[in-house]
Amino acid sequence: MENQHQKIKGYRELSQHEIDLMNDIKTQGVALESLIEKINIHLLGQAEDAHNGNSQLQHHLWNTEPNRWSGIAKTQLQQGLMALTRAVAQPTTF
Repeated sequence: MENQHQKIKGYRELSQHEIDLMNDIKTQGVALESLIEKINIHLLGQAEDAHNGNSQLQHHLWNTEPNRWSGIAKTQLQQGLMALTRAVAQPTTF
């Protein structure tokens, strides 16, 4: 399975430095995913409090849309990590 990328059109051999950078990107992705999960757990707790009768919190959450923003953050962070991956790997295909 070594050198599989050479059989895939648009991919090239990466230097050790580039491989290290790719692994750094993947490590940051794991850390960001963990942070998003922590934030979503916090938001779930807030939603439970709002559902259990905290009408002020319910109104606040409705107006500020934290779940929407968390979803946007997740998507854009994934896009950013993919952009960094492509910046390092420099594939020649669309």
